[in-house]
Amino acid sequence: MSDGNVNMTRREVIGASALAAASALMAGTNYAFAQGSDKIKVGLVGCGGRGTGAAHDCAHADQGVVIWALGDLFKDRLDGCRNSLGDLKEQASVTDDRCFVGLDAYRKVIASGVDLVILATHPGFRPPHFKAAVEAGKHVFMEKPVGTDAPGIRTILEAAELATRKKLCVVTGTQRRHQQSYIETIKRIHDGAIGKIVGGQVYWNGGGVGNGVNPKQPGQTDLEWMVRHWYQFTWLCGDNIVEQHVHNIDIANWVMQSHPLKCIATGGRAQRNDPARFPQAFDNFSVDFVYPDDIHILSMCRHWDNTPGNVLERFAGTKGFSNPGWNIWGETNWTFSGKSPNPYVQEHVDLIKAIRSGSPINEARRVAESTLSAIMGRTAAYTGQEITWEQMLNSQENLFPDLSDPKAPIPVRPPAVPGQTKFV
Repeated sequence: MSDGNVNMTRREVIGASALAAASALMAGTNYAFAQGSDKIKVGLVGCGGRGTGAAHDCAHADQGVVIWALGDLFKDRLDGCRNSLGDLKEQASVTDDRCFVGLDAYRKVIASGVDLVILATHPGFRPPHFKAAVEAGKHVFMEKPVGTDAPGIRTILEAAELATRKKLCVVTGTQRRHQQSYIETIKRIHDGAIGKIVGGQVYWNGGGVGNGVNPKQPGQTDLEWMVRHWYQFTWLCGDNIVEQHVHNIDIANWVMQSHPLKCIATGGRAQRNDPARFPQAFDNFSVDFVYPDDIHILSMCRHWDNTPGNVLERFAGTKGFSNPGWNIWGETNWTFSGKSPNPYVQEHVDLIKAIRSGSPINEARRVAESTLSAIMGRTAAYTGQEITWEQMLNSQENLFPDLSDPKAPIPVRPPAVPGQTKFV
């Protein structure tokens, strides 16, 4: 799934300049893979736009990558992805017997002989998929966010610890963490370029995502209907603050070198308030995150058509200001001017390099904390209450339905009402 109205989306075909930059980085890569082969077999779980883009990014990151197996809930999505892999030529080796459809497709992909699994389904499925991949001893690239509720995040945290013990490599789809401009700017912030941080703002304000849900078709199960309209259901998407704005919240955690301790928030359904088309999701959130030392960071996101867009982060310190990924205004002004390879490819370059070198990298905990930060903001807006980190981490609200019978009805929760919706 694309990340909204940004100049570089994950669905776009990687441009020639990005490929050249990635190739230059690969030149120093050690191709002596630990299992005795220079090939790394990759299985993709989730064959929509985001998964298809990630498969291409991974292949473009390393000439030794082979897309080996595909899995999706729906055959049409799998077929579309498989057809798109044709331009990878010898880097795509997906045979009929390594194409899997259904709720258990992820287990079959994991068991198909792959070395690395790309997890790119809708976020609600991420915790059980990640747990299964780690238990099977597979390296993982998983998209953000990594869950939609606290029980799911606890599953991610437990699996992250197991991945560390097994010396597995885990990279997540927070591509700004692999973007050279962000890396250099935030290093300068941490080195004191703007002094002590005293506050900041993070934004993802843009237009609407889709036109809501269509009526359920004859014979269509609730599961298929919801998954095909995933952005409107909190158990699948997490709402836009979790699915999309988590990128900017992750930058706040990176700059602050901490997760928030508590928050209070507002939110609602200003433009998308028709329950027949928009059954659950809010279209705006504003959150006051409180970090250690009582430092407040404003978080704002919205899906409003015909309004100004704004996707950025800004932090104030005792000696100046900074837009991470861009510049420093302080005692000495500085603007990033170096080379910045495509971060959507670079995150895979970094992952493959770690796998080949035998030097594990594990980003699961930090993305879990950023995801839980976003869930905490959503929960504060849904309930109208102040929510602390410990409350959120220990929340018992499980949004994920019982899917033991894929054809069974799945209740649609009504939209949250601040002051009436209870914290669980």
